[in-house]
Amino acid sequence: MAQAKNILFVMFDQLRWDYLSCYGHEHLHTPNIDRLAAKGVRFDRAYIQSPICGSSRMSTYTGRYVHSHGATGNGIPLKVGEMTMGDHLRKAGMDCWLVGKTHMRADAEGMARLGLAPDSLIGVRVAECGFDVFERDDGMLPEGPDGSYDPDGAKGFNEHLRAKGYESDNPWHDFANSGLDADGNVLSGWFLKNSDQAANIDEPDSETPYLTTRGMDFIKQADGPWCCHLSYIKPHWPYIVPEPYASMYGPEHIQPVNRSDAERQNAHPVFKAFMDTKVGQTFSRQDVRDAVIPAYMGLIKQADDQMGRLFDWLENTGRMEDTMIVLTSDHGDFLGDHWMGEKTFFQDASTKVPLIIYDPSSEADATRGTVCNALVESIDLAPTFVEVAGGAVADHILEGESLLPILRGARTETNRDFAICEYDYSTSPLVDRLDVSVKEANIYMLTTKRWKLIHPMGGFRPMLFDLESDPQELVDLGDSPEHGDILDQMYDHLLAWSARNSQRQTRSTAQINAMRGASNGTGVMIGVYGEDDAPKRATIKYRDRTAPDWRDRHGKKAGPKSE
Repeated sequence: MAQAKNILFVMFDQLRWDYLSCYGHEHLHTPNIDRLAAKGVRFDRAYIQSPICGSSRMSTYTGRYVHSHGATGNGIPLKVGEMTMGDHLRKAGMDCWLVGKTHMRADAEGMARLGLAPDSLIGVRVAECGFDVFERDDGMLPEGPDGSYDPDGAKGFNEHLRAKGYESDNPWHDFANSGLDADGNVLSGWFLKNSDQAANIDEPDSETPYLTTRGMDFIKQADGPWCCHLSYIKPHWPYIVPEPYASMYGPEHIQPVNRSDAERQNAHPVFKAFMDTKVGQTFSRQDVRDAVIPAYMGLIKQADDQMGRLFDWLENTGRMEDTMIVLTSDHGDFLGDHWMGEKTFFQDASTKVPLIIYDPSSEADATRGTVCNALVESIDLAPTFVEVAGGAVADHILEGESLLPILRGARTETNRDFAICEYDYSTSPLVDRLDVSVKEANIYMLTTKRWKLIHPMGGFRPMLFDLESDPQELVDLGDSPEHGDILDQMYDHLLAWSARNSQRQTRSTAQINAMRGASNGTGVMIGVYGEDDAPKRATIKYRDRTAPDWRDRHGKKAGPKSE
């Protein structure tokens, strides 16, 4: 019988769920990713746990909600002690390796407090989100007057480019993410007006092919069982792509924008603040969408071609027969929908992601090519991988649930009634604009299959969408008196979620069950009046015992009790 021995966990950065042809895009054809969907299960309601790179990934890697792991945004370290996918998989006998991006920030203070040397094996794993690192490439090397956002960004990739002859102090920017005019001037990809330029790089040398090659390099030398997190940088901005992809799409291939004038005019104050950011205002312009979206589509088309290269190689080497392949994204991209850019709000353009899982196991034959409508969260991947590795899911730590029963036809739904997504915008200028404190700068999203609640802290009213009658999420019902009962139900869900036990991580459910009443045989007698009020076995150490009388050791007998 075919069986999944290894796991190839592919994640793209900022890939919208509806920008693949298997999810319905009219003009962007992605036959290779579609091919994977035909071999596996395509999930139509997969939600991330935070609409920003760092905290979304930390949820995926820990299998825990942001509220639990505490790494609430980019630059917020994952605290020492949080177990990750790698910790759980190694316990089950499976190695866990990284090729690409994590956006992990190490808890350097916590490591120093505990004496964890950064160059020790455990120190490296703690600093790298539990992965052993084949190559880390967070793919970002921007530079400004105050230095670089990530001095270690694109390190291996820049070395690769220099070895190829791309001479620059930052070839990541000057070649891979910029165009070139007729006079040899660099046209920076950071400026959206240059998105319609072709990146000044030979396409096989660019980031997506490079990481595909590095993933294949890892698999060639790997001894199983292994999990390889092949984590791509694109189609995340800068939005610029080399030829032939730069010329593949034009404004005529852009899908209609999803927004309305009424949505903007009647916007909730928090929603309006996000619309009014610089990126929101910019992506509300059609000329910006006309420049950016064809490049975004080109980046996705390039990614699909690289998936074809990778899948063909896996098939030709026989590895497709024992490797589970999971393909997803860390969040989406508004691209002007709802008058916003970027991803830091809660409509499906941002919070719903593609999720396709191919399981080579014979048990999965019945579900090949099917579509699952279950509510799924990114935190479900870690327990799924643990089950594939043959381990026991630590359900007192991992807050998701394994998807193997769905993949193998035993179930069609998860056990959850709702999915959760959280965003902490405390490091954003929006804190001042909305006049909230750092502790209040949190927004929670709770979605069922029918309804979506967005709850901003800070005393603001909720937002509510009916996903059945308004799948475009254009009509906010949060202040509708007719929907008071629905709001009550959604808040009941939110209360139940917030009151869950997520911090008891040092004892499993089985251990807790075993502890119940375990002290009864250890001599602890609480509330027992006499020896005959407890089982004889429990009091055996206290019966039929003698001892010399030491009460008058110094000849001072106690007198009679006073009347």
